[in-house]
Amino acid sequence: MDSLNRLSATSAVRKLAAREITAQALLADCLERIAEREPAVRAWTFLDTDAAMRRARALDSHPSTGLLHGLPIAVKDLFDTFDMPASYGSPIYAGHQPLSDAACVALARAAGAIVVGKTVTTEFATFHPGPTRNPRNLTHTPGGSSSGSAAAVADWMVPLAFGSQTAGSIVRPAAFCGVVGYKPTFGTVPRVGVKMISDTLDTIGVLARSVADSALFVAALTGRRELMIEALLATAPRVGLCRTCEWDRAQPETVAAFEDAARRLGTAGASVRDVTLPPPFAGLVEAQTAIMVHEVAMSLSHERLVHRDRLSVDMKTMIDAGLAVRPAQYDAARALARSCRAALEDVFRDLDVLIAPSTLGEAPAGEATGDPLFNRMWTLLHTPCVHVPSMLGPHGLPVGFTVVGPVGGDSALLHAAHWIHARLGEPGSALTS
Repeated sequence: MDSLNRLSATSAVRKLAAREITAQALLADCLERIAEREPAVRAWTFLDTDAAMRRARALDSHPSTGLLHGLPIAVKDLFDTFDMPASYGSPIYAGHQPLSDAACVALARAAGAIVVGKTVTTEFATFHPGPTRNPRNLTHTPGGSSSGSAAAVADWMVPLAFGSQTAGSIVRPAAFCGVVGYKPTFGTVPRVGVKMISDTLDTIGVLARSVADSALFVAALTGRRELMIEALLATAPRVGLCRTCEWDRAQPETVAAFEDAARRLGTAGASVRDVTLPPPFAGLVEAQTAIMVHEVAMSLSHERLVHRDRLSVDMKTMIDAGLAVRPAQYDAARALARSCRAALEDVFRDLDVLIAPSTLGEAPAGEATGDPLFNRMWTLLHTPCVHVPSMLGPHGLPVGFTVVGPVGGDSALLHAAHWIHARLGEPGSALTS
């Protein structure tokens, strides 16, 4: 029998509820995997295995406490935890011990989750990398900023992990590591207790190995049980192929995966047609960038004014760019975002979801966390997104695409993404084109 750490979250929850397995046994297999692989992958900033096992024993001693009863999870080190340090990826906060959990962490614990530890984030969830490596190929980046969370899930260390996204920090590492990344509609999961860098953009989401697992996690955090996937859609979804205004930047493996998905979904019975975004959408990437760097500079005012010497060169460069954004430029970017959000109703007319590129291509070699180009627009529009892995690229690394739903349409998006993922299966043979 496979080790219990390879169970999906949804399967593990069912087995735990039926007492077919124990939380202690599941956690023990996860901890064994972490001990085996962590020296190479370096996904974690802090582990408390003793406390996790005490929690597992306590959960095994009484009936189910919630949707996540007995599930080991990882918490991105951008999130406060009352019993573990939170450094936010910066030496400024080395050894910092919050007094309380972030709201979403407290909700996960209340639903029965076992917090195993904290996973690596890039510096303040931006672009300066941490030590985490891509478990698919240790010489390649896992992406950022939810680097450790994506790597831990991809490498079978835990079934679920928290992430956050300001540009592409859930979708991009999910794509590079070959897992599912779900960025809910903006504001769905509370942000209280998560180090904020952009009030307009910061969104809490999750990394998982299936769409159903990600839906379970967010349902538990929000009380939105309609998100949970109980069965495959009876009717194939209506899918719009949205290559976006930046399609000319897509590398051959992304083009091949996108076109292959369109062909296979059509063969499987989905209604598939091309979608061209209205001309104003071409300005959204630039708008997102201006809003992000400006709000980062404002949000990190204490750090830049008191601890500038302890910021990375990358961070100081971003802050300086943000300080250079004029108020009129910032206001115009926010106005464009509002008008494009209003136009989404027409974009989704007669469609259930869009599929769009997730990344330029496979995870690049080296430490740089990759370009969030294809994610910026959807984060600014506040739409829910699910990255679905579908194939392997020419270097044997995962490639996939983003399934996008209308704002607030998370349940329908998740059910459609689950249908799509089931039809495409897991990444298989390497692409040659």
